[in-house]
Amino acid sequence: MGIFSICLPDVGEGVAEAELVEWNVKVGDTVLEDETVGAVMTDKAAVEIPSSVTGKIVWLGGDIGDVIAVGSELVRLEIDGDGNSNVAIPDKPAAGQIAAVQTAAVKSIESQAVVAAAEPVAEVAAPLLSDPSAGMETTASSASSINGKPLAAPSVRKRARDAGVDLRLVKGTGPAGRIVHEDLTPWLEQDKSVPAGKVPNTTIEEIKVVGMRRKIAEKMMLANQRIPHITIVEEVDVTNLEELRGELNTTYDGKRAKLTVLPFMMKAIVEAIKEQPQLNALYDDGNGILQVHGGVHIGIATQTEAGLMVPVVRHCEVLSLWDSAAEVGRLAGICRDSTVTREALTGSTITISSLGPLGALATTPIINHPEVAIVGINKIAVRPHWDGRQFVPRRIMNISASFDHRVIDGWDAAVMIQKLKTLLEKPAMLFVED
Repeated sequence: MGIFSICLPDVGEGVAEAELVEWNVKVGDTVLEDETVGAVMTDKAAVEIPSSVTGKIVWLGGDIGDVIAVGSELVRLEIDGDGNSNVAIPDKPAAGQIAAVQTAAVKSIESQAVVAAAEPVAEVAAPLLSDPSAGMETTASSASSINGKPLAAPSVRKRARDAGVDLRLVKGTGPAGRIVHEDLTPWLEQDKSVPAGKVPNTTIEEIKVVGMRRKIAEKMMLANQRIPHITIVEEVDVTNLEELRGELNTTYDGKRAKLTVLPFMMKAIVEAIKEQPQLNALYDDGNGILQVHGGVHIGIATQTEAGLMVPVVRHCEVLSLWDSAAEVGRLAGICRDSTVTREALTGSTITISSLGPLGALATTPIINHPEVAIVGINKIAVRPHWDGRQFVPRRIMNISASFDHRVIDGWDAAVMIQKLKTLLEKPAMLFVED
């Protein structure tokens, strides 16, 4: 028998480390060759790590959330043959060692029983009170006991019974885990203003931020720290656009991709960028260089069970409305079924953020660093509109756009917003060729 080590492989060009986001095995499991043992994440894309041999897991090289360097040892397996590692196979404990541990455990239990027998044990029949401290243990095993009854003096038991405290929930700090009067103090200092029958929920769940959620957090913190945002909100009458969209979907039902507002906004952004190419850029703030791109590569913020992903529709300047709609649908599908590749999530030059029908009247979208602009689409609602003679119902949508104020002036931002407003309110202009 030998030990075979599996190291973290190179998971992408230029990637030096990856975050451990999933274990599919535990120590003691037997795995087959090519069976997935775990997964790591880098640049928002999860990569599964297969076993290159058949064997039994004897060691795992990290916990969920740990960052592992490429080339570091990830898993050890016990296999038939010599293996590829000089690490010794863990020895099983001898029978004498097991017996010694069992004997020590029995003696410990017996000593607690002798202490407990020195005082009478009484049941606590009073109603339960909630845990007064988030840091206090509240399990039955938190106090030493015998026959399931906590160790405590009669006076402590009476005091707890009168106050309605279940001693099984109290952690004892006295000898052998005995509950003393001081252990009751936090419980007796609870807020007495809570109505009878109402038990406050004092639970606190700690959730480690790992994987996709941590990547999103790092990206948002970077953008917020380094980019001075300027956000403009504008009201857009999309009544004509919605009528046109409905007619096109009816005409090409089943023949072409279904149109949402997104393809129209993508087309409008392409047209606006023709007049303001500096908005389709990446800002290398470390070197003070603005990289203005000719191709318009639009990132589409997409919500998935794993978190927010931003797949990229490339070269939108050459796509039709239906081409854009089809590509958005394809990218959303591979994001939601976790088959998206790292390449599909990189390379955007400007981003669209949309909450769909759940959107609010206005949002303040955060720029996708190192881009310099992001356009947010808010929900469409029927609102009264004054046409000069009377109020008429119109379908209104607010657009919220943020810009990097280091390289984009407020005037330029306003010019783009007005261009988008004009194109969306008069959608026929989107089909006018230069």
